[in-house]
Amino acid sequence: MRGLLPALLHLLYLSGLGVSYTRKANSKVWTGYSLPGLQGSLTATMSEAFDCAKCSESLYGRKYIQTDDGPYCVPCYDNTFANTCAECQQLIGHDSRELFYEDRHFHEGCFRCCRCQRSLADEPFTCQDSELLCNDCYCSAFSSQCSACGETVMPGSRKLEYGGQTWHEHCFLCSGCEQPLGSRSFVPDKGAHYCVPCYENKFAPRCARCSKTLTQGGVTYRDQPWHRECLVCTGCQTPLAGQQFTSREDDPYCVTCFGELFAPKCSSCKRPITGLGGGKYVSFEDRHWHHSCFSCARCSTSLVGQGFVPDGDQVLCQGCSQAGP
Repeated sequence: MRGLLPALLHLLYLSGLGVSYTRKANSKVWTGYSLPGLQGSLTATMSEAFDCAKCSESLYGRKYIQTDDGPYCVPCYDNTFANTCAECQQLIGHDSRELFYEDRHFHEGCFRCCRCQRSLADEPFTCQDSELLCNDCYCSAFSSQCSACGETVMPGSRKLEYGGQTWHEHCFLCSGCEQPLGSRSFVPDKGAHYCVPCYENKFAPRCARCSKTLTQGGVTYRDQPWHRECLVCTGCQTPLAGQQFTSREDDPYCVTCFGELFAPKCSSCKRPITGLGGGKYVSFEDRHWHHSCFSCARCSTSLVGQGFVPDGDQVLCQGCSQAGP
């Protein structure tokens, strides 16, 4: 690969010694016309040899380019120092504007989008698989479309991706409050996306006691959801989740409070008869006994399933009743 053409090629017209500039690259190089009879550091008389350093042909009356190695005629200079255009494969002459990208050289007119042929000389562009593309063609071919607004998500712009879809950051909104979700947590639901507060307000079950949403955990009582901390005994406020309990008029009670407040008392031991935990009891008239307490007051024989005789506040088996006082 040849080096870049020397920049700062000064076009020197010896007839008027005027100077103009072309766009090249690196060493101090002069171009001009050699005219007989003009004296100066860059000209010679007809009696002096003034030949091309490459082909040795005389440069009198011809345009030439002066380098550190000596003067060159234009064809020799281009053949020796010019780069080859990566697009058209032709030499980039000394008087052509040359563009350079990733070790490749181009004529200005050859540096264009490979799809729409738009010039890229003064345009932003992208290289995709060694092909040069203008921004419009690149976006059409490779960029995603925003699922909300349908516009192209430009390369380098902030975007969000979820479930195979892409959004501009400012287009990814909560379906409830319509605020940007950004990096916040969200809940998808049937094609919509909700921030956590909106989802909870719209869909989450509510506690039967405090009416606040249940986000996790919770228990069910009478087919209604409750926070675990809300399901407590109406009497002593003891948490009932995971515990045995009963209710009265839809109010939950622990076994102890229910027994103390509402359960009948055993006529024998005077303790509450709750009937919970598989406990059985016997009732007679307005009196009640635990199964284990329903026995003859004299011989302590169990009277469950047996005949008995009431004797004042006591009950007796038939044998003790017949035996008399």
